[in-house]
Amino acid sequence: MNGLTEALGSFAVTQWVSRKSRENFERWQARALRRWLDRDLPLAPFYGKPPRGLGDLPVTDKALLMANFERFNIAGVSASDAWAAASADGRLGDLTVGASTGTSGNRGLFVISEAETYRWLGAILAKAIPDLLWRLQRVAVILPQNTGLYERARKSRRIELGFFDLTLGPEIWRRELEDFAPTVIIAPPKMLRHFAAEKFKLSPARIFSAAETLDPVDRPVITAFFSLPLDQIYMATEGLFAVTCRQGGLHLAEDSVHFEFEPVGDGLVTPLVTAFRRRTQIMARYRMNDLLRLSKAPCRCGSPLRTVDEIVGRMDDAFRLASVRGPILVTPDILRNAVLKADRRIDDFRLIQTTPDTVELRLAPDLADDAAQAALGAVRALLATRRSIATVELVRVPLTLETSRKLRRVECRLPPGAAP
Repeated sequence: MNGLTEALGSFAVTQWVSRKSRENFERWQARALRRWLDRDLPLAPFYGKPPRGLGDLPVTDKALLMANFERFNIAGVSASDAWAAASADGRLGDLTVGASTGTSGNRGLFVISEAETYRWLGAILAKAIPDLLWRLQRVAVILPQNTGLYERARKSRRIELGFFDLTLGPEIWRRELEDFAPTVIIAPPKMLRHFAAEKFKLSPARIFSAAETLDPVDRPVITAFFSLPLDQIYMATEGLFAVTCRQGGLHLAEDSVHFEFEPVGDGLVTPLVTAFRRRTQIMARYRMNDLLRLSKAPCRCGSPLRTVDEIVGRMDDAFRLASVRGPILVTPDILRNAVLKADRRIDDFRLIQTTPDTVELRLAPDLADDAAQAALGAVRALLATRRSIATVELVRVPLTLETSRKLRRVECRLPPGAAP
């Protein structure tokens, strides 16, 4: 099967599955998962044989995967060979290799086949641009690095793709982007907000936030500038996990990933993902670090795929604080809301845990003093209600656009596993 046929097949299956009832979809997913467990998973040396059920498999994570990389992919690609390929052109024979940007200081690798690349392309186009077959689209992708995933899209007759390297900075490619006149823009929310602040000459038909947590403070600025709803693509090194539909629901990609959810408190969950349409690098019961708030009601679009109300951040960035009752955990959404609700004039900030008992609140120098003090008081009050003994320090610094790293307004800088 050639690449175009693979992409079209994936496009069609993705749209077909979205029309099923939830009951019929679950039956379809269970059959697809069972085939994958019997046929594909055993080819990875780490597993070697099919399990009786998914729950019999161990939970995995990035540390385990990276320590045993060649045992999780059926081609036997070593981590050293994958790193070498990722730092070059991303090619390793017929395989595509890529690496994460390392948000938590621990970079990850992925390796996929040519067929899987086109299958991924067909799926994301079916979810993000369902009318692709009828209208030629110019898609601007603004991310930290290019990979073979995007190069495949360039070869499609129905899509013209422009990749703009985030790490170079927008001043390098602003004119090129404006001349490209994209109909679809996929970019981190900080960059979409920068377009608004600098009044870029862009008139897309659809905009997607990707690669970073979308904070509520950014959405109104972006939507007002573009006069469009802001949609999301939830994607990581580990795969494509959710895309917003035309009705605004952020749907999990359950047509290619089986999700299990571990509760972490305050109504939040962290997912275990099993990618049952990937055959080169096996990913089963892989624990993500993301914190999700699941929707309780189905989307009005009628899709059987479950929806997410909010991606609130990463478990890595939950504050691990000392308190009079022992160690406590405070999730990014609670911390973020304390700052933003303190004063409506606050539209940007950084809240960083620097030591087990020190938190730094960074605010712009031009923010009014009473607003800054309100935010400082709100964070201190929040930690006081949790009986934390941590001190909160206010620092006035310019909050400039950083293109070399992901924006994390709430960030825990404690080493992994460090106790408060």
